[in-house]
Amino acid sequence: MKITFYGHACIGIEVNDTHILVDPFITGNPKAAHIDIHSLKADFILLTHAHQDHILDVEAIAKRTEAVIVSNYEIASHYGNKGFNYHPMNHGGRWDFEFGTVKYVNAIHTSSFPDGSYGGQPGGFVIEGEHKNIYIAGDTALTMDMKLIPMRTKLDLAILPIGSNFTMDVDDAIIASDFIQCDKVLGYHFDTFGYIEINHDEAKRKFFDKGKDLMLLEIGAFVEL
Repeated sequence: MKITFYGHACIGIEVNDTHILVDPFITGNPKAAHIDIHSLKADFILLTHAHQDHILDVEAIAKRTEAVIVSNYEIASHYGNKGFNYHPMNHGGRWDFEFGTVKYVNAIHTSSFPDGSYGGQPGGFVIEGEHKNIYIAGDTALTMDMKLIPMRTKLDLAILPIGSNFTMDVDDAIIASDFIQCDKVLGYHFDTFGYIEINHDEAKRKFFDKGKDLMLLEIGAFVEL
């Protein structure tokens, strides 16, 4: 499993020959100007919620790739009504896709489309595939619901927001890693704009002091599990 960071909360996941893109917000992020959305592969597009900084490039990418858009019922149906391929889910539900099993789990945040219309309830994804399991938290506060995840799934990596202001911060992300019983964390949703800028060295030190590993990838960089 190869995981690429495309900036903000956009993640690319490659499992064998299947490409999954999560929350594509690239063209609106000056820090990701070197990423060409027209060259990105996507068989599936997973969306945690409907905010613009998570869906901006969905239609451009899905139109070219014919990717299946996977999200909560409201978001998936929104794109289905526009003629895109889609698969609706809701909290607690699981589905076996060709790349593995996906479970849509709780997140504490809000969700609305850029025009203010209802975007359903926000969520995250637990993906079990290729003998590696990951948790993509989406935009969320620290929540006790995270403790439910290791009851079903042993995680190899957690992708957690750490920018604060709109989501949990570094300290809460450390607690979240305790809740989900996963000490290997990829941080995201940080530095894109002023509200969520962080001190990288301090964040890594805090995780290290708790015996945990926080990865902060450059945009376009990847890790393999």
